[in-house]
Amino acid sequence: MSEQKKLYIKTYGCQMNVYDSERISDALAPEGYSVTTDENEADLVLLNTCHIREKAAEKIYSELGRMKQLKLKKPEMQFGVAGCVAQAEGQEIINRQPMVDLVVGSQAYHNLPEMMRDVAKGQKPVDIDFPAEDKFDHILRSKGKGKGKGKRKLPSAFLTVQEGCDKFCAFCVVPYTRGAEVSRPAQKIIDEAKHLVDQGVVEINLLGQNVNAYHGQGVDGEWSLARLIRELAKIDELKRIRFTTSHPNDMDDDLIAAHGDTEKLMPYLHLPVQAGSDRVLKAMNRKHTAEEYLKLIERIRAARKDIALSGDFIVGFPGETEADFQDTLTLCEEVRYGQAYSFKYSTRPGTPAAERDQVDEAEKADRLKRLQTLLTKHQYEFQLSMVGKTLPVLLEKPARDPGQFVGKSEYLHAVHMDATPEQVGTIVQAKVTRTERNSLGAEIVE
Repeated sequence: MSEQKKLYIKTYGCQMNVYDSERISDALAPEGYSVTTDENEADLVLLNTCHIREKAAEKIYSELGRMKQLKLKKPEMQFGVAGCVAQAEGQEIINRQPMVDLVVGSQAYHNLPEMMRDVAKGQKPVDIDFPAEDKFDHILRSKGKGKGKGKRKLPSAFLTVQEGCDKFCAFCVVPYTRGAEVSRPAQKIIDEAKHLVDQGVVEINLLGQNVNAYHGQGVDGEWSLARLIRELAKIDELKRIRFTTSHPNDMDDDLIAAHGDTEKLMPYLHLPVQAGSDRVLKAMNRKHTAEEYLKLIERIRAARKDIALSGDFIVGFPGETEADFQDTLTLCEEVRYGQAYSFKYSTRPGTPAAERDQVDEAEKADRLKRLQTLLTKHQYEFQLSMVGKTLPVLLEKPARDPGQFVGKSEYLHAVHMDATPEQVGTIVQAKVTRTERNSLGAEIVE
């Protein structure tokens, strides 16, 4: 075992990056690193980056500039850039910011121990290759090694089952930063799920850039996501299963049926549509129409009538007109999402849409405000419909107020209630007494 050192990871972006940061800490634990939440005491600082938002790379360079002050105070401190910006920028990061000691892409973090040994020799390694399955092969192997690896603090965990995307939506950088779709073998996912359950996890959220395109190798050929979910549901102590993020074109009959026949699969589905205009959807290269999406929603609701739906929307996509935007509002009125995420279109360098004529920023802002007003109204109405109902809630951690704890409903609501520390990690029956802006208040019932 190496001398104990401190690792500080700053994570940007999506849930998969959160998962990757946990795996980074696993990979470095055998090298003597334990995680700290204080950047000032770190021996190694890693920025696990996201390339989705506009000017993502420039924001990372700005953050590195700020961190020069840490280097001045502690010259021996080492810095690394990981994730999707690392994948896209590579050697350029070190060229522009020589204080950086290593650059590791989104598929190569399992190589960090070897890279740190190179850093110790005075080298500045850059690894942005795409050996996707190698990375996953190292996950369980490194778990439990090193110091400070005890029980998980939260009873809910992410588990990556698939990475990359072959859809090439005109606004998205994922195919370029995460690569083509790769699905993990089913047994390796099941093994990791059992490992998480042994640590006290009772809810697993299966992750993928396009998770419902999962087609991992099973004992009898390729498995679909539905087959994988049904197998995971056989793990006794695993009580809840979720998955995100999905593409409408990969929502097959078996996965729809699983929402009706697999009790452990939660009645919540994040199914981004991005726009309600067929003209815009075609320009986005989404390969589905608004009508096809709405018919898909009908089939899903037929399988699970109480399902809560979530979505993503981009307003002001290049060429979007007011009439196109009205089509988006109409679709939202028809679906009535329980929760949704909406953003102004921002250019992602290297994507087709970045080269097109852009919508005026003031018009984008106005449309976003109108859309968010509608989505917030629908979310509030859905939350209000929960008041008076008794819901099973997985208690996860203490809330801000003394004696209060927060958990998740089946529908992914944050639910606050008075409870005891012993109840964390258990599913309690809670009667909803009130709705707040983005959460529910409840009381535990016998």
